[in-house]
Amino acid sequence: MNKYLQTDPWCIIEEGFHPNKQLVSESIFSLGNGHIGQRANFEEYYSGETMLGSYIAGIYFPERAERGNWKNGYSDANDKIVNAPNWTGISVRLNDDRLDLAEWDVQNFRRVLNMREGFLERTFEAISSKGHRIQVSVKRFLSMAETEIGAISYSVKSLNYEGRISFLPLIDGDVKNKHTNYNEQFWNMLQTKTQQDVSHIWVQTRRMDFHVCGALTYVLYKNNEQLKVNPTKIEKEKVAGFSVGTDVRIGDTVCLNKYVAIISSLNHPREELTERACNLALAAKEKGWNQLFEEHSAVWAEKWLQSDIIIDSDLEAQQAIRFSIFQLNQTYNGDDSRLNISPKGFTGEKYAGATRWDTEATCIPFYLCTSPQNVAKNLLLYRFRHLPKAIQNAQKFGFINGAALFPIATFNGVESYNEWETTFEEVHRNGIIAFAISNYIRYTGDENYLAEAGLKVLIGISRFWAQRVNLSYEKKKFVILGVTGPNTYENNVNNNWFTNYIAVWTLQYTIECVEKVKQSNFRAFEDLSQDINFANDEIFLWKDIIENMYLPENKKLGIILQQDGFLDKTLTNAAEIPETQRPINQHWTWDRILRSSFIKQADVVQGLYFFEENFDKDTIRKNFEFYEPLTVHESSLSPCIHSIVASAVGNKQKAYELYLRTARLDLDDYNNDVADGLHITSMAGTWLTIVQGFGGMRVKDGKLHFNPQIPEKWNAFAFNILFRGNQLNIRVEKQKVILHNIKGEGIDLYVNAKIIHIKAESQVEFVI
Repeated sequence: MNKYLQTDPWCIIEEGFHPNKQLVSESIFSLGNGHIGQRANFEEYYSGETMLGSYIAGIYFPERAERGNWKNGYSDANDKIVNAPNWTGISVRLNDDRLDLAEWDVQNFRRVLNMREGFLERTFEAISSKGHRIQVSVKRFLSMAETEIGAISYSVKSLNYEGRISFLPLIDGDVKNKHTNYNEQFWNMLQTKTQQDVSHIWVQTRRMDFHVCGALTYVLYKNNEQLKVNPTKIEKEKVAGFSVGTDVRIGDTVCLNKYVAIISSLNHPREELTERACNLALAAKEKGWNQLFEEHSAVWAEKWLQSDIIIDSDLEAQQAIRFSIFQLNQTYNGDDSRLNISPKGFTGEKYAGATRWDTEATCIPFYLCTSPQNVAKNLLLYRFRHLPKAIQNAQKFGFINGAALFPIATFNGVESYNEWETTFEEVHRNGIIAFAISNYIRYTGDENYLAEAGLKVLIGISRFWAQRVNLSYEKKKFVILGVTGPNTYENNVNNNWFTNYIAVWTLQYTIECVEKVKQSNFRAFEDLSQDINFANDEIFLWKDIIENMYLPENKKLGIILQQDGFLDKTLTNAAEIPETQRPINQHWTWDRILRSSFIKQADVVQGLYFFEENFDKDTIRKNFEFYEPLTVHESSLSPCIHSIVASAVGNKQKAYELYLRTARLDLDDYNNDVADGLHITSMAGTWLTIVQGFGGMRVKDGKLHFNPQIPEKWNAFAFNILFRGNQLNIRVEKQKVILHNIKGEGIDLYVNAKIIHIKAESQVEFVI
């Protein structure tokens, strides 16, 4: 752990300047609004270690793939999120002395991420080599109300300096990604132009032909009075903006408000980009800082009403869960089904910014409970629209007849990751996408989605499973060979239980959905069958696989076997690994990891979490107690799943321990990797540890069920959920549960298996 941040219920606070933590802070203090994201880089010039990061949702670059370990089936390109022109820059000069926190003496530094209202603020004093002393206050936000607008207020007070203070508000197109295969530049510069009151940069990706335009304007104040200035226009090949300034005396304060519009050809015609961006920036200036911020903070107020979690008497836990909710809400808002969620969100470039199965495993449940129904549905439609490319992806590996293999990492449905053990062996992702469809329908009751889109996806996935299995001569059972299960610390294994089980479950669920659509909308089923050449003969094969799939187990120990041969390993408790060798992926060779019994993340336990209703509690407990001690939790998705299962089997101490680990994974930098970006998708898992773990929330037969328990350290906790038109608040105390039906009609739900009716706009207390 690397604790250096202060605890606070609504803020993330860094007291004192920590240059050695700058990359970590840039990730933690990141901002976003679902369309634009920004690492917490300093506005002023900084010669110290930094990783500039400005990102636009949906904009990516198909970088040429490295061919050193090429295999048939690999993609020619590795799609990557593009580091976009930097809109935050405001260089500050005292005469010719440029402010640089790496060179100046910095005192009283404080950085605050205000999660309640969604803004980043910095204050500090700086002393130049000439002894000039200034006090700086900076505040910025990316508007949640106008998602193409960003705003910065940069204020400088002279403490002992008399002379000229100049600001250079800029948009800088001279940017590149930190990680590239061939050190490529991703952008073509089409135009930089500065007029009297607005400046812009227009760029184009060198492949895919995405166009982006950033426009800026500003207002300059001195001692709270707006100044009329004659700016110096900056119009270079890759940089556009202004130089403005004024003379100051000791005690004077000069403030520059910078308004920026960032728009792209995803949402606007290319030929209109520059005009629209400039007009948006000018309109933002016309509204002014106060109105823009008021509209922005109002959106956050509504978000918190729907998704806040309150924890009584545990400040670290409270701060951590709000940090998770905050980052999730500013990463994805669900208004565009072309967009999805990267494991790093807008906070870094690791994993190339592409979508992975994390979305279906953890994020969809969060958005189901905290957002309007269309938000989660758009995440499913993202996959549905990529189905033709998933079929093409499967064809590259020799699958036929409409079998679909969804990519391990993607922006547009095309596989963008080339590593055999992951790209082709982690095929369980197909099953997780199918599970997400089931999860959505179970929660919302929206079975119409099956006829609209879901069944077509399920059939494509089931066709894949039917071809991926083979009948073992020795076992006389169907087997799945050469896979990597969720535990990616083992590759190319045979009969990973989770993979085999989710394949069987998918086939069974698809058969059930075929019957549902036949009965509810036979015409739609007939049209679909004709479209994809589907016949009942396929179901006969699926049923044979379901009945005869090999599922490894060890009857002597009474456990599910993670995969064939797992017990050939020397079983060692993960607690015996010296701290100096953790995380093992940063200290051990890959050979040593593969031969060890250590598990990176939930594997068997992941299946028991997904399919809890299919196993008795004793089976779940036995397997949890066997596998969790072997697990090093070096995947961000591991502690949350284990915490939920620990709650389900009554292990409150382990559930709380793992909750803190998942909740504070980034804030305390458990795995020493936050400099590369946050773990956004695991933050949804953090939310699940409270709602599904401690709250015990499940949906069964269209009804909500709660089996709540409370960690010893907490006096109470409360969470909000949206469920089929109702907005509910559930408060769990030591001795009782308080259920509040905030909005919607009366509803029946269950607490500890007892039915409770809550009338509209009323609350009920239940003793536990």
